[in-house]
Amino acid sequence: MSYLCGMKAENPQTNILANLGISALNEMQFAAQRAIVNKPNTILLSSTGSGKTLAFLLPILQLLREDVKAVQCLVIAPSRELALQIEQVWKKMGTKFKVNVCYGGHSIDTELNNLSNPPALLIGTPGRLADHLERKSFETSSIKMLVLDEFDKSLQLGFQDEMNTIISQLPNLEKRVLLSATSDVEIPDFIQMESPVTLDFTREEKDKSLSVKLVVSPEKDKIESLFQLICSLNSEPALIFCNHREVAERISDLLNKKGIHTGYYHGGMDQDDRERILIQFRNGSLNYLITTDLAARGLDIPEMKHVIHYHLPAKESEFTHRNGRTARMHASGTAYIISYKEDKLPDYIPEYPDILQVKAGKPLPQRPEHQTIYISGGKKNKLNKSDIVGFFLQKGKLDKTDLGLIEVKDFISFVAVRASAVKTLLTNIREEKMKGKRYKIEVARNVIKKAD
Repeated sequence: MSYLCGMKAENPQTNILANLGISALNEMQFAAQRAIVNKPNTILLSSTGSGKTLAFLLPILQLLREDVKAVQCLVIAPSRELALQIEQVWKKMGTKFKVNVCYGGHSIDTELNNLSNPPALLIGTPGRLADHLERKSFETSSIKMLVLDEFDKSLQLGFQDEMNTIISQLPNLEKRVLLSATSDVEIPDFIQMESPVTLDFTREEKDKSLSVKLVVSPEKDKIESLFQLICSLNSEPALIFCNHREVAERISDLLNKKGIHTGYYHGGMDQDDRERILIQFRNGSLNYLITTDLAARGLDIPEMKHVIHYHLPAKESEFTHRNGRTARMHASGTAYIISYKEDKLPDYIPEYPDILQVKAGKPLPQRPEHQTIYISGGKKNKLNKSDIVGFFLQKGKLDKTDLGLIEVKDFISFVAVRASAVKTLLTNIREEKMKGKRYKIEVARNVIKKAD
């Protein structure tokens, strides 16, 4: 049996669980670890937020060899957001093994430079990985493990050809791991999953902690019902799902005009804008995000108590993924369906939900507690979180309680600062240098430019 199974954080062999801030593995992670270590092919089905990323990264760590200086494990993810999230978890684990991530919209030259010193663990999106294989950016002969995370989404997005191309160039695979939050997907032959062990935790996780409420809209345009619902949520954050990009933008614009500070997120936006809006949502500078199904999975965002379906998706699997943003692990949450009074609910909603009567006249939600501060420097400029904290406290005259989430990227950084302290901060640091260099430091823009 693996030494990590059921281990305690004080085990001298590793501080992984302590680094991740958890005390023990859950039942699903424990079962996944045993299967992945001991069996050649594993399918893991478990809901969003249940800890699937750690469930496959821990056994991968056990199977990596320090004497192999090449890529040993390839992880394919359908979106850059999920790929980056997996990388972030690996880095938090604090292992000895190098990790790199490759995705569209990222500098290919940076990736080529990173791959010149191959990582043990390579994470990427299908299109970019296929590109690197065509360029022969890394050797494939040492890759013994393949992980397809959210493989159903990769198929749904039409990545069959790219995935087939990638897998066909992995001649020495010994282990395949497929992960999904839903169980209704056929596995293509090219993945070569022979006699897999299937761990299905979706039935056990059918949300006892998730309640579903129906808000009946008297108008076909449901914006007024959405407005009143948000005003009734006690200023608590919410994700609002709709089916089309242009609708997400329209709803966000209308709610902003009504006094509710919102942002939108969808696949038609520039990569930088997508990243910035998620940072503001993560750090509490933005409480309401209007989004398409792009945000239904794979994003590193806080757990939501409230998920709102302005539109219902066509498929039950997407409804499940959306709702996976709330009631995660052992927490509770509510999914709200806003439906025009004459519309019929889809068949995949088995029981008629409880009707929630939303009253008009509730006060507007409070403005977010934090604002996001942009810094024109990051890791490649030798800046880290400690540098930023020290500068903001000493030169900016802030208190530690004024600071929220800090995210340091390669060449830029973002800091959540208590809104009431922002003016003082910017005034105090106007002429100051951080580590001997003057950086551009300002309130991060939140006006989203549409992609060309």
